[in-house]
Amino acid sequence: MKALRNYLNKIKPNFEPEGKLHAFRSIFDGFETFLYVPNTTAKRGVNIHDAIDSKRIMSMVVIALMPAMLFGMYNVGYQNALASGIEATFWEMFLYGFLAVLPKILVSYIVGLGIEFAWAQWKGEEIQEGYLVSGILIPLIVPVNCPLWMMALACAFSVIFCKEIFGGTGMNIFNPAIAARMFLFFSYPSVMTGDKVWVADSPIFGLGGTPLDTFSGATPLGQIAQGNAAAFDWNMVTGLIPGSIGETSVVAIAIGAVILLWAGIASWRTMLSVFVGGVLMALLFNSLDMNVTTYPAAALPWYEHLVLGGFCFGAVFMATDPVTSCRTTTGQYIYGFIIGAMAIIIRVMNAGYPEGMMLAIFFGNMIAPMIDHFIVERNISKRMKRLKN
Repeated sequence: MKALRNYLNKIKPNFEPEGKLHAFRSIFDGFETFLYVPNTTAKRGVNIHDAIDSKRIMSMVVIALMPAMLFGMYNVGYQNALASGIEATFWEMFLYGFLAVLPKILVSYIVGLGIEFAWAQWKGEEIQEGYLVSGILIPLIVPVNCPLWMMALACAFSVIFCKEIFGGTGMNIFNPAIAARMFLFFSYPSVMTGDKVWVADSPIFGLGGTPLDTFSGATPLGQIAQGNAAAFDWNMVTGLIPGSIGETSVVAIAIGAVILLWAGIASWRTMLSVFVGGVLMALLFNSLDMNVTTYPAAALPWYEHLVLGGFCFGAVFMATDPVTSCRTTTGQYIYGFIIGAMAIIIRVMNAGYPEGMMLAIFFGNMIAPMIDHFIVERNISKRMKRLKN
């Protein structure tokens, strides 16, 4: 590591304002601060210092996402082998899924970071680190058959219109990954929903089996929306079901949640209240005498709501985003509860959009500043009354 540090110090003058590579100063600074904590300090004023900077926070979130990503790769191969009617080994299925998912991750980072680098260089600012997480979140919340060019458009849209124009990392109102998914869903609904988007559309390593272009396999939530109730089984928990790449395994997501909570990065209040809101709203619908033909998800047990679709993934990795969620303690409870309840409402009341979680988080991002505003104003009002008394 000392040799790397010495090498960076040696070439750094080339990227300074008078250096021959000064046009790439932002890129060099981004890589340097990713590898090493900056040794610059504030020169004036009172400052509160933390033991971890934002790049390390983002890196920890990426580590927490690894179990869901790795399982998602295996599940892509597993679903392909299952649909093809062939037998494949664990490593064959994992390698197939790895090769199917890797291009999506590469496109996401190349497009997103490319825009981040260009934007930072254009404005003469440091490269911001927020896309380290968004770059891996976006591939994990889309179906495996989502075309790469559509992902590229979605990444560009999310970075430019939902992040940079607001001022960059820390200033954006909406979660960029959620914005990318919403862009894809409303612009290209045929590649985000339906029965043919969840299983990779080529036979696994040419091993034969049933042609996949004739295969039709909906997610459990999709089956329920069509009136075909799916009985609970443990595959819904382990994740061996069709779905977005990183959203199916509750076990893998739970491992990520433990990492985030142990590191003190995610808010347990937000996470818990999302589940409480979802459970209570599901129980409310269960208690109502609703027409299950019109609203097939109304009779779905609360525990199935939690383990299906992107509910757990959204609660752990998306709703807890510190930038776009509430920052006040009381606000986190309210914010999470609203997201959990709204996700179930969307699932039940709109059979054409059986997922619901990502849309609920999008609306939650929209009202988070308002929730914090009222909480802060209420606290100020209470303190003013105490002073008068």
